[in-house]
Amino acid sequence: MIAFLCSAGMEPIQTTPDLSAYLAVDEAIDHDHPRVRETAGLLAQEAADSYDYARLAFDFVRDTIPHSQDSGDPRVTWRASDVLERRTGICYAKAHALAALLRAEDIPTALCYQRFDVVHGLVAVRLDGAWHRQDPRGNKPGVNARFSLGRERLAFTPDHAAGEADYPELYAAPHPKVLEVLKAATDRPHLWETLPTAL
Repeated sequence: MIAFLCSAGMEPIQTTPDLSAYLAVDEAIDHDHPRVRETAGLLAQEAADSYDYARLAFDFVRDTIPHSQDSGDPRVTWRASDVLERRTGICYAKAHALAALLRAEDIPTALCYQRFDVVHGLVAVRLDGAWHRQDPRGNKPGVNARFSLGRERLAFTPDHAAGEADYPELYAAPHPKVLEVLKAATDRPHLWETLPTAL
C-alpha cells in the first residue's frame, strides 16, 4: 500500500488497484471535453514538468473558479466542463474540475472526502510515487489551502474528538451520494439542504 499521512495518520485505500482507473473519463470528470482540453493545453504551455502543471492546475481551480457558497452564485455545477465553462461550483464540483485537468495531462487523480457537519470533497494526486491530497475549494478568511507534496495544506482539518473524520478511500469516480445530490439540486440553496452528512 502506498502511504500518505493525513490529519488522522491513516493510509489511503485505493478503491481499485488499477491505477489507470484514476485516469479515466466519466460523466463528471469529462477530460475529453473540448473546454477541459483547451484549459489543460493553456496550463501545460506554462508548466515545466508534471509537478509544475499540477500546481498550476490547482491554483487555477482554487483561484479562478469561485466557490458558489462564498460568491452567492445559485447555480449548481457538477460536470468538470461545466465548472470550467460557468466558473462556479461547490467543493465537489471544483474537485471534479481539478481531477479532469490533471487526468487530461496523464496525472492519476482520485476523489476523496472528509466529514464535518456535511461531507467535504477534495482530490488526491499521484506524483513522485505517492498520493497527496489537495483541496481546491477556494481560500477565504480562515481558509488557506495550498498545493503541497509534503505536509498537507488543506482547507479544513477534522476534529476527531468531535466526530469529524478523514475518509481513507480514494475513489476513481465521484461517490454516488455526492453525484446524486448534485444532479438533483435545483439550485445551490436546495443543494445546501440535501448535502450528504456521511458516506
